[in-house]
Amino acid sequence: MANIKSQIKRNRTNEKARLRNKAAKSEIKTRIKTAVRSAEAGSEASVDELRLAVKRLDKAAARGIIHKNQASNRKARLMRRVNRLSAAD
Repeated sequence: MANIKSQIKRNRTNEKARLRNKAAKSEIKTRIKTAVRSAEAGSEASVDELRLAVKRLDKAAARGIIHKNQASNRKARLMRRVNRLSAAD
């Protein structure tokens, strides 16, 4: 346990940031899953789901939750996956 006042404050802000980052990462995973599922089903909403997933990835990269290269890699993999699924239908 920290004795220094500034470190106690820092621990509180770190915890808030951790929870915020955790929620954002969880939402990214959810958006990717829904985009893939809608592409598998061949629904008309698959384009919107894909766009929303890409938007969340970009937003997380802008906020520093994930690295910008990591966001780019995830977007590329997601696009390839969705395109493969839509071409198979």
